[in-house]
Amino acid sequence: MLRVAPSAYWRHAVRQRHPERRSDRAKRDERLIPEIERIWNANLRVYGADKVWKQMNREAIPVARCTVERLMRRLGLRGARRGKTVRTTVADRSAPCPLDRVNRQFTADRPNQLWVSDFTYVSTWQGWLYVAFVIDVFARCIVGWRVSRTMTTDFVLDALEQALYARQPGDSENLIHHSDRGSQYVSVRYTERLGEAGIDPSVGSKGDSYDNALAETINGLFKAEVIHRCGPWKSMESVELATLEWVSWFNHQRLMGPLGYIPPAEAEANYYRQLDSQAAIVA
Repeated sequence: MLRVAPSAYWRHAVRQRHPERRSDRAKRDERLIPEIERIWNANLRVYGADKVWKQMNREAIPVARCTVERLMRRLGLRGARRGKTVRTTVADRSAPCPLDRVNRQFTADRPNQLWVSDFTYVSTWQGWLYVAFVIDVFARCIVGWRVSRTMTTDFVLDALEQALYARQPGDSENLIHHSDRGSQYVSVRYTERLGEAGIDPSVGSKGDSYDNALAETINGLFKAEVIHRCGPWKSMESVELATLEWVSWFNHQRLMGPLGYIPPAEAEANYYRQLDSQAAIVA
């Protein structure tokens, strides 16, 4: 039997009958809890306390980070956690490789200046699947992706074609496409397609994961926020649908720390808005 002081019992009983007598902190917690649950659920249930707090600030809901962390702990809400990185691409040492034009400097001053590509694996009841991404480095925006049962050159070419269709890069933009030394990316067909599109190929020179660190980061987020959290996966169709939903959310809603905690699409919109403002001033 739990021993409770009579005064503590009667104080609790009074607050139950008269909620207005509760402390200011308890009243504020009651108002904040639905907002925290709403934001956490609206963002695929992958946000931890930091991003929930940032989103609440964006929505003009004043709250301390420690309060968000405390209430999330009380509610049992946790963010997605990254797992170990597993190597999927295998370097083809016999194939000629383009120069490393990036040298591990994954920064860009504008969209369509630098793309990075990589793919990762997914285990399903029907066997292994592979998911490829093409990312614009400027705002970490995913501009192309593809799911396949085989890790062939056609598979990564499909992701590249989607990126080319979505972005329509021009020859004057001097776009660089960077990847690791995987045989799919250094194949003749892939290199030729880049040349046809007026894109300069770049391949990591060291042959380790740091050569393509940004793409590896996106792969890790995908695995943590979708594959590990929502599995097991039954079919290729279920993985495709989940990837489609995640890419849309990632580009338009996910808060990115390196961008100042705004979504990739918003960062690109801000860039083009600034260009228009500068053009208007000059005119």
